[in-house]
Amino acid sequence: MSDENGALSPLRRTVVGVQFLFVAFGSMVIVPLLVGLEPTTILVSAGIGTLLFHAITKGKVPIFLGCSFAFITPIQVASKQWGMPGTLAGMLGVSLVYFVMSILIKWRGQRFIHRLFPPVVIGPVIMLIGLSLSKSAIDMACTDWFLAVTAFVVAVVVLFFGKGLLKLVPVACGIVVGSVVAALCGKMDFTAVAQSPWFSVPSGIAHFHMPQFAWEPLLFMMPVAVAPVIEHIGDVYVVGAVADKDFVSDPGLHRTLLGDGLACLLGCFLGSTPVTTYSEVTGAMQITHVTSPKVIRIAAIAAIVLSFFGKLSALLQSVPRAVLGGIMLMLFGTIASVGIQTLVREKVDFSITRNILIVGVTLTIGIGGAVLQFGTFSLSGIGLASIVGVVLNLLLPEA
Repeated sequence: MSDENGALSPLRRTVVGVQFLFVAFGSMVIVPLLVGLEPTTILVSAGIGTLLFHAITKGKVPIFLGCSFAFITPIQVASKQWGMPGTLAGMLGVSLVYFVMSILIKWRGQRFIHRLFPPVVIGPVIMLIGLSLSKSAIDMACTDWFLAVTAFVVAVVVLFFGKGLLKLVPVACGIVVGSVVAALCGKMDFTAVAQSPWFSVPSGIAHFHMPQFAWEPLLFMMPVAVAPVIEHIGDVYVVGAVADKDFVSDPGLHRTLLGDGLACLLGCFLGSTPVTTYSEVTGAMQITHVTSPKVIRIAAIAAIVLSFFGKLSALLQSVPRAVLGGIMLMLFGTIASVGIQTLVREKVDFSITRNILIVGVTLTIGIGGAVLQFGTFSLSGIGLASIVGVVLNLLLPEA
């Protein structure tokens, strides 16, 4: 099945586009629930951001944008320290990183980026994204282990034994079954759902959000963008392989990075998390063999339409924390394993002291909670660990 030569009718194209959104939906709504935002705000931001990305990349790249797990902990920390207006200013820094990377690739080529962010740096940074969230997963699961284990088991069973597109939505299945079990046990409160209107304008559209500019949150969030930038570059290569096209050359990696950066910038003014390239939809393209950007744009429009359903947002916010905790046990451990896979796939040689030092110090700083502070500005977690990894890679002599 392919839509590149018009093989799909408009109706089937729409159906596949909505399926693609469903594949991304489960993982995408977890992020706003964890950082205290309305899920509909993320949906409208992802939808508009995806359409903006396609406009920048000349409509050639079949990529959907969603919210990255890399930003969960930084947003939680930033919102406590600077409030949401300051956090939104920090997200401007994420956009700035994408813009700078786009310019550097256009100017110096891809070798410069690979020199700056080799696998020995990226591997432990990706591991930290999952490991830094592990405590949140355990804390939420502990509120009701029965519901947490139920959601976890369902997600794992679907992941291992599901067929076709079902195999791609273990998160959504775990949330749905876990919530149904919670409702049957009287552990789910539907008061907010009953009180919410069927249709409402997403807050991101109804209220214009103006970031409160400050250097501290800006500098705090910028290093966190390193991991999503590298993930973006890898995704462009993977999507190109699935579609059998060279998107790195046409429309160019600098354009795809610019598209992600502008979508992140748009998210700031919609009161959303940054929206970046979402890997989940790539798996759906591999199974269906539909790689048309038109289908992805249909998924984006479907996300925007869903964001106007007020009861949907209330229902998602009613999902018990234990159910989310059970899903997170699987997700965040999986993210950490992706970092390990990166090191293995790229054959990072751990008989070399240089590599051991870079990975070891990066993980120690990220997990150990090291904080670098100057006055009111502080840098910690994934951001600080990323910078340390990059600096060590540039300074330590090659073996």
